[in-house]
Amino acid sequence: MLPTLADGDRLLVRWGRPPEPGRLAVVRLPDGDDGPRPVAVKRVVRREPEGWWVERDNPAQGVDSWQVGALPDDAVLAAVVCRLWPRPGRALPDPRG
Repeated sequence: MLPTLADGDRLLVRWGRPPEPGRLAVVRLPDGDDGPRPVAVKRVVRREPEGWWVERDNPAQGVDSWQVGALPDDAVLAAVVCRLWPRPGRALPDPRG
């Protein structure tokens, strides 16, 4: 599975917009051993009683809910609307099908 985004991609996001399952969102991950809570773009999979389950499109890299559990509502910062550069498009497809 290839990653949906590449280094240098520019995204249009709506801060404070609730996420939609299957779409990308900007999230704040929990504190790690190596420092403060990083901000990342993850795919929102579903809503659970504990919060939002998010996954990475590239299972070979990164951190997602499989490692840290569901993210609380306040950890989901923005919904990704589209990629602006270099490959513009209205929606970013879910590469998992």
